[in-house]
Order: sequence, then C-alpha cells, then structure tokens
Amino acid sequence: MYEFTILTAYPWIKALHVIAVISWMAGMLYLPRLFVYHCEAEVGSKQSETFKVMERRLLKLIINPAMIVTWLAGLYLVWSGDWYRYGWFHAKLTLVLILSGVHGFFTRWVKDFAADRNTRSQKFYRIINEVPTVLMIFIVILVVVKPF
Repeated sequence: MYEFTILTAYPWIKALHVIAVISWMAGMLYLPRLFVYHCEAEVGSKQSETFKVMERRLLKLIINPAMIVTWLAGLYLVWSGDWYRYGWFHAKLTLVLILSGVHGFFTRWVKDFAADRNTRSQKFYRIINEVPTVLMIFIVILVVVKPF
C-alpha cells in the first residue's frame, strides 16, 4: 500500500509545480500575441470585443491560477528542500519576481484593452512577447544546472 507522507509529497508537489509553470508560461507567451492582433482590430468592432473576451478569460482562467499554484508549490519546494540557502535559488527568485511583475503589466494591459485605452503599438507587444521567454530560459538554466 502506498503511504502518502511529507517525503512522498515532494515529487508530487514538484510535478504540480512543473505543470503550473508550463501553464503559466503558455499563457504569458500567448497573451502578448493576442495584444498584437488586438491592436489591428478597430475599437468597438466585433473582432475587438472577441479579443477582449479571449484576453480576460486567458488571464482569469489560466494565467492567474497557474501563477498562484506555481508560487505556492514553489514555496513548498524551497522550504522542504532547503533551497533558499543557495545562490542559484536567489537568482531564480529574482527572475521569478521579475516575471511576476511582467504578469502584473499584462494584467494592466488587459484592463486597458477592455476599456479601449491601449496606447501601445504592435511592435511594442511583439518585443515584450520575448521577455517571458528570456526569463524562462534563464530560470530553467538556474534550476537544472545550479551553477552557483
């Protein structure tokens, strides 16, 4: 019989963390693409209203919950694995805080689009779309390689 204990919980929480990170990143990579296309839509058009619904649902149903689960599972892993004592973790935490800040900007921009107040260009959103990717690359390297 399989006994679920604090020791056996770690790999399950780790799996949950990875699933949540993948979900969070999928949303963080897709949302700015929606912004790019939304910029092309005429304010008040059916297309613009459709993008508003897509952006809101992506944020509320996928990105926000995934970020919350990522943080909660990650904090459990850090605490139970004593990872907070290592330099690579401090660097990773800094990058995850920056990624969370980018998430905050995306949230604000969803609200701007919803109120037809977007002032940014497609080019801006194309460039900002790369920020989560770059952060993810460095975070994964830190976690897997643990260089310091």
